[in-house]
Amino acid sequence: MRTQTVEADIIVVGGGLAGVSAAVAAARLGRRTVLINNRPVLGGNSSSEVRVWVCGATAHGNQRWARETGIIGELYRENQFRNPEGNPVYWDDVVLDTVRREPNLTLFLNTEVVDAEAEGPADARHVRSVTGWTMGSEIRTVFRAPLFLDCTGDGLVGELVGARYRLGKEGRDEFGEDWAPEQPVREFLGSTLLFYTKDIGHPVKYVAPETAKDITTTPIPASRIIRSGDSGAHYWWIEWGGQLDIVDDNELIRDELRSVILGIWDHIKNSGEFDADTLTLEWIGNLPGKREYRRFIGDHTLRQQDVIDQTPFDDGVAFGGWSIDLHPAEGMYAEGAGAVQRFSDGVFEIPFRSLYSANVDNLLMAGRNVSATHIAFGAARVMATCAAMGEAAGVAASLCLTHDASPRELYEHHRAELRQTLLRADASLIGVPNEDPHDLAREATVTASTTLRTIGTAEGGATPHRLVEDLGIVIPVHPALETTELLLSADAATTLTVEVWSTGRPQNVVPSHLEHTTVVDVSAGERGWVRVDTPFAPEGPQNAIIVLRANPQVHVHLASPLPPGTLTLVHRVDNDDQNVEVDRDGLLVRWPTKPLRGRSVVFRAAPESDALAPERSTSGFNRPYGGPNMWASDPAASGPQWLRLDWAHPVTASEIRLVFDDDVDLELNTLHHHRSPDEVLPQLVRDYRLEVLTAASAEWRTVAEETDNRHRLRVHELPADVGAIRAARLVVDRTNGASEARVIAFRVQS
Repeated sequence: MRTQTVEADIIVVGGGLAGVSAAVAAARLGRRTVLINNRPVLGGNSSSEVRVWVCGATAHGNQRWARETGIIGELYRENQFRNPEGNPVYWDDVVLDTVRREPNLTLFLNTEVVDAEAEGPADARHVRSVTGWTMGSEIRTVFRAPLFLDCTGDGLVGELVGARYRLGKEGRDEFGEDWAPEQPVREFLGSTLLFYTKDIGHPVKYVAPETAKDITTTPIPASRIIRSGDSGAHYWWIEWGGQLDIVDDNELIRDELRSVILGIWDHIKNSGEFDADTLTLEWIGNLPGKREYRRFIGDHTLRQQDVIDQTPFDDGVAFGGWSIDLHPAEGMYAEGAGAVQRFSDGVFEIPFRSLYSANVDNLLMAGRNVSATHIAFGAARVMATCAAMGEAAGVAASLCLTHDASPRELYEHHRAELRQTLLRADASLIGVPNEDPHDLAREATVTASTTLRTIGTAEGGATPHRLVEDLGIVIPVHPALETTELLLSADAATTLTVEVWSTGRPQNVVPSHLEHTTVVDVSAGERGWVRVDTPFAPEGPQNAIIVLRANPQVHVHLASPLPPGTLTLVHRVDNDDQNVEVDRDGLLVRWPTKPLRGRSVVFRAAPESDALAPERSTSGFNRPYGGPNMWASDPAASGPQWLRLDWAHPVTASEIRLVFDDDVDLELNTLHHHRSPDEVLPQLVRDYRLEVLTAASAEWRTVAEETDNRHRLRVHELPADVGAIRAARLVVDRTNGASEARVIAFRVQS
């Protein structure tokens, strides 16, 4: 046994995806960072020890253009490439490699924080150190730093240093939340164990152990959907402990959950109700996946209204899109639904003030212990959202050191810089324009070889689709939409009602406000083009939704793939999981994209549009927000396509940052709950080169060249001998499958 002291700039405790993202973000900004995890693998509930799939703002495809970018986006794409089968063991190494790749980051696995040193009165605490015990190695380590991040989930560090926190459900009147109980109650979302099965190809018996629960004596067979082919996170509803103390009673909860899994398996194998003769039980988790415990009190408490009303914040540093997802305290023994969900109509912001302690001046937090009510926490708690918060907290910690500021002082004086730093890293932000004074591209004239000007779909290979439900065509509009041509056929002469709707908030993709209605005649017979007046001229770039009202006599025609910046909506209530009760009041669930995802109604919009013009690549939004915010080349053009920046006077730059389109509407789930066949996303640019014109030369000089690119964010340092430049050009030779080159951001940093 030995004792050591480790000093660093930033200490992150907790190796789930929030802690991993926080530590990686801080290390990438040059900070000496330590990441402490009490398990042998990283990833928390997503690791091979627990095996929960990583959900986030996409909400299993319910939210639109909502997949996270930044560090969790990197992890998603890398897992898609390395791990197409969704093996949780492979996912462990995707996460581990991301951490070990950072030279400024030191990792301590199997290290449990057992003590902490803090000082100051109750309302002004300050952390000096945390102490960890490394199992197996018998090492006691004192970790010292100016700043600490509690990403433990349960909030262990905050508890040890005296940070204020909440437990259970707030009463309705405290925050005015209509989903809260009338009176506060100490109840939680429960914990879960999962299991995996395997078909071994020949009959195999199962003799239940004595600890297996007879589930026929419980409400489970009647109130939950049990299928022999399901395993893993399909059984998220095996949940219990909400009426106990999630931490104090962890062992009791684990034993109960395991007994029920064994009982469910006994029921599947031996009741005679399932086709399961050749199935065997391959794996059972032994580490409960916790959903909820301490929630620290920050300078802002995220509320139900912030989620549902999509409150904008001037310190928004991450976003979520998961539903307010509340589970009964009785868990799997409840007779009602396993969960009740309520969606916002688009993604919602999470403010920086919810990511630091109100009474500990050098403690930040990220993950499921952030400052939120129980109701709002139900939407913010999923792992990709936690990871987005983690990246924000890690960047904030680094800036606190830069400015010798507390997190509160960072909010008061430097929150704009925080958001610009996150945007530069392509983190998960919405509605933040590029105002970075160090991005020289903002001063440049932007031109391109070609641009996709006519928004629409080619009719080749289109198939008919009877219009038995209302359909919506999402079209980016800038500066104006006048007409939409539709490829239609009809069983008999009839009429079609076509409406133009605006979406409300720029991040939303739902028909919110009716702008115009037209009724057109449709002739009987074979397909033909029908022109419809669809006037819409917003003040700035926006999405319009062209709604085609149902008429079973009419056929639209569908083609793939979707043009850039477009989506297809279907007017129906869509619910994949019968164990869930979904609140149907919101527009999002009544206009899903999933039924026709990846397919487009064949249409042509007029006049020509600037929605995908070259200058969109320097706007800074980095994701769809009132439009696609990208440049797209003309898909009919041949040969290499280029995007060019020219300056009136030569500039001196240090690096070029590129952000390519990776279809953030596509859910990428670590265990492939919704699986995409593409290991590399086809929208990404594959082969490209960067060229510059120096102040002293008339010849283009290649400063970077890449082949087989599969990443969204690429950073290229300029050679030291380049000197001042008067132009920069990105030349795209090939994509990973898309017909057009797509570039979201072209930044030249001083």
